[in-house]
Amino acid sequence: MPFTTPSGPGQDVQTSLRSVIVPLLLTMSIPATTVAGESPYAVEVRDFVPGSGGSTGYDEPTAALGMPTRTTGGVFLTEAVTMFQPAWMPDEIVSLGVGGSIELAFDHDVLDDPNNPYGIDLLVFGNAFCTDFNYPLGMCGGLYEEGGRIEVSLDGVDWRVVPSIAADGAFPTLGWSDSTPYAEESGLVPTDFTRPVDPELGTGSITGLSFEEMIAGYDGAGGGAGIDLASVGLAAIRYVRIVNDGVNSTPEIDAIADVSPVEASPDVNGDGRIDGADMGLILARWGRVDPDTDLDGDGVTGGSDLGLFLAAWSE
Repeated sequence: MPFTTPSGPGQDVQTSLRSVIVPLLLTMSIPATTVAGESPYAVEVRDFVPGSGGSTGYDEPTAALGMPTRTTGGVFLTEAVTMFQPAWMPDEIVSLGVGGSIELAFDHDVLDDPNNPYGIDLLVFGNAFCTDFNYPLGMCGGLYEEGGRIEVSLDGVDWRVVPSIAADGAFPTLGWSDSTPYAEESGLVPTDFTRPVDPELGTGSITGLSFEEMIAGYDGAGGGAGIDLASVGLAAIRYVRIVNDGVNSTPEIDAIADVSPVEASPDVNGDGRIDGADMGLILARWGRVDPDTDLDGDGVTGGSDLGLFLAAWSE
């Protein structure tokens, strides 16, 4: 379908294009991009084995449901969760003794989504933390972590082991972007627990970084161990199982999260305008997998993306 980029006022061109495209859209089945009620966090404990030698009193598996902990310590010992002071209350984390395991479920399929930041699809939050080289200013002297094997499955039968990533490990949870290393109150700027930390931060290790460098490196993210589902050969998963097969470790688990995809901009060519040139790119990539033109994040460029583009053009 030929088109020309308007050289003058674009309203007439836009109206003309709409007269052609809108009837086309009405004949298409446009999928919904979100489902009401879906939670980005685990909603069900399917199985729990505490194991032996776990932390006393930390055996409530439902502590791993819902959002990771932002502020710990309760009313009397309030602390913002940072890389130097992790969640520690019994209703916030669950401990896995030797041989212990917990199996959690989402209420939707978590996708291997090319639009997810850094290609990461799933986050696991433990209570790993940094020792401090420069107390109380905060400089990571090393990471205290307790491992835990991560397994994922779509159907609860075919389980795949996630290679080389520990459940209770990097990156430590950060609840607030405007916090200080040992803050005794909540911040005002919450981090995004569905956004992963760039895995290249500190070349995979945050040892030696100052608190300010870590805050900048997290870039609004809330931490967690990041997993690309491509590493296990699955296009989607619904179940996550964490197993402690160590000997002297007791991993603690706070939460798991489905990573939110980066929303593509209707300004596809990045020239600061939403116009016919952008629409031309959408039409040229119709039916293809292209994160720049897949505005609805469903994995392919199609009618829903064109509809979102036209809505943005009218604004």
